[in-house]
Amino acid sequence: MIKTLFGVVVLATLPVMYDKDLPEDLPINKIQVIGSHNSYKKAIDPALFRLFQQRDSVSAGKIDYEHIPMADQLDMGLLNLEIDIYADEQGGRYAHPKGLEWAKGQAPYDPGGVMMRPGFKILHIPDLDFRSDALTLKQCLAGLRSWSDKHPDHYPVFITLEAKDGVSHKDLTESEPFTPALFDELDKVLEEGLGKEHLITPDVVRGQYATLESAVLSGNWPTLKAAKGRFLFILDDHDRKRDMYIAGHPSLKGRVLFVNAEAGTPEAATMIRNDPAMPEIKSLVEKGYIIRTRADADTKEARMNDKTDFIAACNSGAQIITTDYYRKSTHFKSDYVVSFDGTNKYLRLNPVFGRER
Repeated sequence: MIKTLFGVVVLATLPVMYDKDLPEDLPINKIQVIGSHNSYKKAIDPALFRLFQQRDSVSAGKIDYEHIPMADQLDMGLLNLEIDIYADEQGGRYAHPKGLEWAKGQAPYDPGGVMMRPGFKILHIPDLDFRSDALTLKQCLAGLRSWSDKHPDHYPVFITLEAKDGVSHKDLTESEPFTPALFDELDKVLEEGLGKEHLITPDVVRGQYATLESAVLSGNWPTLKAAKGRFLFILDDHDRKRDMYIAGHPSLKGRVLFVNAEAGTPEAATMIRNDPAMPEIKSLVEKGYIIRTRADADTKEARMNDKTDFIAACNSGAQIITTDYYRKSTHFKSDYVVSFDGTNKYLRLNPVFGRER
C-alpha cells in the first residue's frame, strides 16, 4: 500500500525510528531530540540559484540546502520541525514570486493556485527561496494530522514556528505585519488543523499551578506516554511578536503556542538559544525549561565537516537540537551528518538527567 503525503509518495508501512528503551513515565523535558531547521524548504530552482550566486555568492552559499518531505523526516524519527509562516489575509501576496521572472525556464510553481487563497503561507524568502513542501499552513497541518493518525503512538513532535514579517527589501515582496488578530487566527488554525486533543498547550502544562513557569519548575511536563500522538508548538520570537502574543494571556492562558520567554516571567517554559556553547543552557535545562539550540547554521559546519557545535549541543542538554544535515548534503561534497552516536538515532535520554526519572 502506498499513500500521498505533502505531495509525495511514501510507503505507508515505513517504520518510525525511535528508541524503544525510554520509560513511558519519563517527562518530555528529560529527553533530547534532533530535528530539522527550515524543515519545509525545497531547493531554489537551479537557474534562479545561479543568478543569485553570481550576484551574492556568500549569501547564496548560506541557503544552498534543501530538505526531504516533512513526512519522510518524521518517518526517519526526527521529532522537531521548524516552519516559517507569512501572513496573507487577502490571499495572493506571494502567489507570483518575482524570481520566476528573474530566471526563465523554471519548474512550475503552485499549479493548484493555493497561494491565491487567504491564509498563512510557508516559505523562506519571498521571491527568492519560495519553494516549499507545503505552500500553506493549512496544507502542512493536514499533512501532519494525516501522518499522526497513521502513527497514533508517535512520540511528541516539537514544532518551532517563526511568524515572519519585516521583509521590506526594495527587490522583494513586502511582508504583511503580524497583529493581535492574526495571532488569534493562528491559534484557531492550529487547533482546527490538528485538533485540540493532539496539542500540548501551555494550559496542559500549567494545570493547577499559579503560573506556567511555576508548573515547569515543579516538573509538570507531561510524560512520554501522555504526550504520544501530540504536537507542541513554540513561537520563535523574543521581542515584539512574542510580547504581542502574550498580551491579554498571562501565563499563556488559552494560547496554543509556547513562547521564547525569559526565566523569571510567568510565561517561561521554552527558550531559544541558538549558540549551543552558551553555559546557561545546562542550568536552564536542569531547572526544568525546554531549550532549543542548533547544531549547524548557514551550511558552515557541513562544508567544514565540523561537529564542534553539535557536540556542544548534545552536552548542553538542550532538549531540541536542529540541523540541516540529518542526511549528507546533496549540494556539495561533505561527510557531515548529524545523529546521536552516529547510529541514525534522533531521540535519546537527556544526558543532563542521566537515568534520573
